[in-house]
Amino acid sequence: MSDQNYTAAVPARNGLLAKLMAEVRPEFRVDMFVPERGALIFNNDACRVTSCIGQPRTRGLCRAHYRQWIQQDKPDIAVFASTALPELAGRKNLTACEVPGCCYGTARQGLCVRHHGFWERAGKPDRAGWVASLAVVEHDGQDVCRLSFCTLWTQGTSPFCLNHKSRWYAVGQPDIDEFVAACESRGDDRFDFRPLDDARQLKLELQYALQCRHDERQINTGSWTVNVVVHVVAASGVTSLLDWPMPRWAEYFADHRGPSHDRNGQRAFLRYAHEHIEDLVCGTGWEAEFPRDVWELRRLGIEGRKRLRFDSIPQLWLRELAKRFTRWRLSIGRSPNQAFIDVQAITRLARFLASPSVDATSLAGLDRAMLERYLADLATDPRALHSRSRDISSLGAFLEAIRRHEWNHDLPANAAFYPDDFPKPEKRLPRGLAEHVMSQVEQSDNLDRWHNPEGRLLTIILMRCGLRVGDASQIAFDCLVRDGDDAPYLRYANRKMKREALVPIDEEVEQAITEQQRRILERWPDGSPWLFPAPRMNPDGRKPLTTHSYRGQLNDWLSRCDVRDEYGRPVHLTPHQWRHTFGTRLINRDVPQEVVRVLLDHVSGEMTAHYARLHDTTVRRHWENARKVNTKGETITIDPDGPLAEANWAKQRLGRATQALPNGFCGLPAVKTCPHANACLTCPMFITTPEFLPQHREHRQQVLQIITAAEARGQQRLAEMNHQVLGNLDNIITALEADTDGTEAADAC
Repeated sequence: MSDQNYTAAVPARNGLLAKLMAEVRPEFRVDMFVPERGALIFNNDACRVTSCIGQPRTRGLCRAHYRQWIQQDKPDIAVFASTALPELAGRKNLTACEVPGCCYGTARQGLCVRHHGFWERAGKPDRAGWVASLAVVEHDGQDVCRLSFCTLWTQGTSPFCLNHKSRWYAVGQPDIDEFVAACESRGDDRFDFRPLDDARQLKLELQYALQCRHDERQINTGSWTVNVVVHVVAASGVTSLLDWPMPRWAEYFADHRGPSHDRNGQRAFLRYAHEHIEDLVCGTGWEAEFPRDVWELRRLGIEGRKRLRFDSIPQLWLRELAKRFTRWRLSIGRSPNQAFIDVQAITRLARFLASPSVDATSLAGLDRAMLERYLADLATDPRALHSRSRDISSLGAFLEAIRRHEWNHDLPANAAFYPDDFPKPEKRLPRGLAEHVMSQVEQSDNLDRWHNPEGRLLTIILMRCGLRVGDASQIAFDCLVRDGDDAPYLRYANRKMKREALVPIDEEVEQAITEQQRRILERWPDGSPWLFPAPRMNPDGRKPLTTHSYRGQLNDWLSRCDVRDEYGRPVHLTPHQWRHTFGTRLINRDVPQEVVRVLLDHVSGEMTAHYARLHDTTVRRHWENARKVNTKGETITIDPDGPLAEANWAKQRLGRATQALPNGFCGLPAVKTCPHANACLTCPMFITTPEFLPQHREHRQQVLQIITAAEARGQQRLAEMNHQVLGNLDNIITALEADTDGTEAADAC
């Protein structure tokens, strides 16, 4: 963004100084800010050097000892920490006058100002003998230096000893209390804003940014970061951070920052300060943000994606409608990512409408014919088919919202998309992991290679419960629920469906969760909202573990475990593949599809059916293992490994689907016509299995009743026909019962 465009984009800054004066609290409006321990650097541990009160900065050492360690050519840090002196510069005991009992500070040749004068007037005799000849000085109520760590007497009317009085003069005689605070905090962080004394507003802007960092408590902010930014900004000559756009600041900072080990942190603080001052000028909330063509979502209290851009939509009439649509979608709970997808889809349509060959000038031109032209153009888009389908879905919702909410009456009535307009997606199998891989990642030895128990527990939950990684990483602290039978369940928020869900867990997972809750309370006594709080930059335990952080830990763990596929190649997997594996395993273990739907918390059976596509192999396995008999009770055998196995299985599947019978299957090819009507028990093509035994027994009872009644009425032909059916039923039942008895005996063993 050019400086001219930037000036036009940022509202007038009149009144910014007054706003800063109202916002910056007095404790931050000082030349030297010394925060409390743990306020901006969240590590409250002491320096590794024994008895050192300094705050750790690098390698567990305070700034002074870190410099000593560097100057000594970086010896073994444990040895250095055990041998280094704990006194920091400026905190060592100062030398007192050599005269016994005198506690004034040394001025010249080991003597205080008073005794040095006496010695000179005595003709400068041998000093040691002269000192020995003097009487011990009695303490006569002299005041002690104002600094708590100094035991010397005050010099004249000054509240400090001679040496600290000289130091006070050397730093420009600042306010006494500020000087004391600075000296007392030696070893702590000190944020020095004095280089900005000649730029009052700029000084307040950086103090406001530091105050915001302090209040948010999300990022470690050290003086070594802020002080460099203060010096760079002071040298720029500007009166406000908003005088330059951020790209210009970044360029200037790169040229003037000097050598530093924390350049990224310094640049990030400068950007942070620039954004927060801009927010203070622009205001927050929808009334302030809606008129802008680039929405900063943080000003709307929306976390996640940083901003939404409407400035790439050239048509003002379409841009305003896009902004109304996006505001409505966000207000009803749609995610920032979905809003971004919507805006991108509208932007692509806008570019098409603005092309010379189309040149649509109003909403009235956006009829069905125009949409069909756009669909043809979209079909040439090199993006994935799924991305193009999302565009059509977003645009369909956009047009429907315009019509429903009456935002513009010029929209043609036929401007709509239909189901046939969506590209047909390819049917893909679930991306479940091979059992060869799962057997490796589920091994206890490999799970124990996690460097932290939180990562191990999260991995087990993903594998055994089938949660999405975004839902699992944000499980609430109080997540265990028990039913009436005292069985444990894991409660979590299904963020995709925007609802709470429960999944059963075993005792091992329950115990691991209980131990994790105990660890959280040990680290954060006030508790945390999350079962998996972020391990770093999280002083209050309020931030959950991010999926990005877990994926990085997962990749490191897989490398340590050396997980490999069946070809010996290193395995790279995503956490979502465990969800696919969980669903596929359940289906292939004959868990009813509706139960799988509930466990995965799918909104419809159609989603679960994606995993059920592998269920065909399970049904085939049962079909191959089951004993199949015909109407004569003869066993029908099909070699599962034979050349006709696949063809026979395909025929049986087709029979089940198109010629399913209440008591078996039809073995007749589907292309033939059945000559037996419903007399299947006399048909040579009829095949049945033990699962239909109850129907056969009930049918036999009915046939006996028919035969008895027919014989009583003298209907011999009817009785003969049913005697044949009865014989076939007896053959079938005898054969199937024998098979069932054998199976039960084998199971009992």
